[in-house]
Amino acid sequence: MAQILDDIIKKTKEDLVQRKIEYPQEWLGRSLAFNPFVPKDVKSALKSTVENPYRIIAEVKKASPSKGIIREDFDPILISQQYTNGGADALSILTEPHFFQGEKEYLGMIRRYTHLPLLRKDFIVDKYQLLEALAYGADFVLLIAMALSRKELKELYEYALHLGLEVLVEVHDKSDLVKAMFAGANIIGINHRNLETFEMDMTLSQKLIPLIPNGKIIVAESGINDHETVVELSKVGADAFLVGEHFMRQDNITTAIEKVKYGKVLTK
Repeated sequence: MAQILDDIIKKTKEDLVQRKIEYPQEWLGRSLAFNPFVPKDVKSALKSTVENPYRIIAEVKKASPSKGIIREDFDPILISQQYTNGGADALSILTEPHFFQGEKEYLGMIRRYTHLPLLRKDFIVDKYQLLEALAYGADFVLLIAMALSRKELKELYEYALHLGLEVLVEVHDKSDLVKAMFAGANIIGINHRNLETFEMDMTLSQKLIPLIPNGKIIVAESGINDHETVVELSKVGADAFLVGEHFMRQDNITTAIEKVKYGKVLTK
């Protein structure tokens, strides 16, 4: 497993110890009785249709371990509004604070300004983080197969569904995919970026999609910068496309989404 992934998970677990002292799990659980957020229909937002074949999950992301600061003028609310105006189908919100400079609070902030389903994108290793995701306003969560054992992945997956959250299970190779199937995953993300080398393998979707049973929602992740790539990945079976860094580097985020999703600019 990648050293960087090990470092992130180690730091995440250290943070969790402190957070559980500040806000005990029982307190967090009780707070959900007053939760104003009604979960949105994630599957309908991500499933490709004839009318909307290329579903875009647009990512709100300030920085990454491999690239450093990606967007200097980072305003999560403004970015999410531009994504919504550009035709995004869901938003991915980076909430990991140390390596990606994300915040859990972004979920609640953004939730007020968009009708789109929100993904809590983080390194989830504990049921506590699933309660947090729900309390802060997420509709679905990311579980990274590489970061979890088969047993851990299945337990976290089932607990998320129990809470009313949908789950995007991210895979990087065949062994991850076996774990995802064991857990019962319905939404499978194929990340073209190798977490050990940070190199891209844009053929990974073509290799793994034929191994996935029919009826699953497939999300292609990383290395997606243009409409042509979206069309090609759609042909091999991808429903949705998670795009972060490319959008974060654009001056006009709304037209950038339109170019990737529709192949042309629609807004005047």
